[in-house]
Amino acid sequence: MEEHAKGTAQIGVAGLGTMGSNLALNFEDHGFTLAVWNRTTAKMERFVTENADRRLIGTRTMPEFLAALERPRRILVMVEAGSAVDVIIDGLKPLLEPGDLLIDGGNSWFKDTHRRQAELENAGLLFLGMGVSGGEAGARFGPSLMPGGSRDGYTLVEQMLQAVAAKTDSGPCVSYVGPGGAGHFVKMVHNGIEYADMQLIAEVYDILRKALGMAADEMSDVFAEWNYGPLESFLIELTGKVLAVRDDEAGRPLVDLVLDAAAQKGTGRWTVQMALELGVPVPCIAAALDARVMSALKQERMAASEKLPKLEARCTGDRRELIANLHDALVAAKIASYAQGFNLIRAASTVYAWNVDYREIARIWKGGCIIRARLLNPIMSAYEHDPALANLLVAPDFIDYLDLAQSAWRHVIGTAAALGIPIPAMSASLAYFDSYRSPQLPQNLTQAQRDAFGAHTYVRADRPRQGNVHTDWLGIEEKVKR
Repeated sequence: MEEHAKGTAQIGVAGLGTMGSNLALNFEDHGFTLAVWNRTTAKMERFVTENADRRLIGTRTMPEFLAALERPRRILVMVEAGSAVDVIIDGLKPLLEPGDLLIDGGNSWFKDTHRRQAELENAGLLFLGMGVSGGEAGARFGPSLMPGGSRDGYTLVEQMLQAVAAKTDSGPCVSYVGPGGAGHFVKMVHNGIEYADMQLIAEVYDILRKALGMAADEMSDVFAEWNYGPLESFLIELTGKVLAVRDDEAGRPLVDLVLDAAAQKGTGRWTVQMALELGVPVPCIAAALDARVMSALKQERMAASEKLPKLEARCTGDRRELIANLHDALVAAKIASYAQGFNLIRAASTVYAWNVDYREIARIWKGGCIIRARLLNPIMSAYEHDPALANLLVAPDFIDYLDLAQSAWRHVIGTAAALGIPIPAMSASLAYFDSYRSPQLPQNLTQAQRDAFGAHTYVRADRPRQGNVHTDWLGIEEKVKR
């Protein structure tokens, strides 16, 4: 490394894959000098050569990388989540000095982030686990950033992160989320909501094409129109654009040629796992996850379609009415999925003492990220009005809308069921709404059954202070006594 470059870089990026390289260019766009390192030296050299006019200091070894950074060192690690992060940390840790900062910008498991922060703090080092959303374009031109971990570490890079984050009328899309793994937990839930949102949109698409026989270009126009109303969002806009793309060779919409087997990287599964662990219902997210798993059973589904009875999926009702109902049902279902995600964040914040500001989470999701949407404005308002809000379903801005949307919601689900079109996430969203608004659920029978076959006890509704009681429902215990 050239002598004059030592100690001049304000931040370092370790890992020059798609996200790392684009974030590096984003930082450089905003006037920062960077040191860059990659495990494969050739990739680093190619990146620096392709951007020779930029303030990038290419380094071949970790000592060289650290020597290029001003103190205290600020290092953004952008490698695949899991053991690769620990390998990088283990390589850097002996070379760092107290007060230096490491930032893990991958989709790491939040408990790993908590462990890493504790281990590095014991060595006098600062650590942030930072969720980064927005994909390749977001990383390059302005992502939503969700840093958690060391508060002092965040202070070291706050202005830099504000510079590179997406901007909206509510400010830069970055905020300190909380200690430990808070940032990565919030990013995980973001991805869970993303799963639900994508599945809901896919289900609406399926109804449009099967029930109404709409072609891709017609559906593209519908989604484009919807993007100017309450459904305005990145994913609705994206859907309209995707549906408009044609394959010149086949002379057909490209989406029609995509195999219906969706992949996943794990964050949706983690979201559902943590919801079970924390006792938070997230049926929309779980249904979206199940839908991806079901989609992977392509060969089984093909075989089953030849054996199981079929329904003619065509709607004979008013076309315009169904499209309008789909719009309203989709808004209502999206509200329900956001409610589930925010309740999961609230539960984790309580258990792990993170003190997450839910209004801030809604604010930093308004720009840069995949689930950015107009809907986040009333969500911000809801938490501003009541930071301890039990559920977004009962926020004043949503109560009236959900009441008005009920008939559309039910009509859509009834139509799909009658035509044999699977809409698991949409159905789960309505069931969540109906369950949450119900003062009496049938789990009294469930508890009675549990006590009858396993003496698991129950609480009498008319005598709650009595605590758990047991009844010999079947007279078995009395027979044994005799």
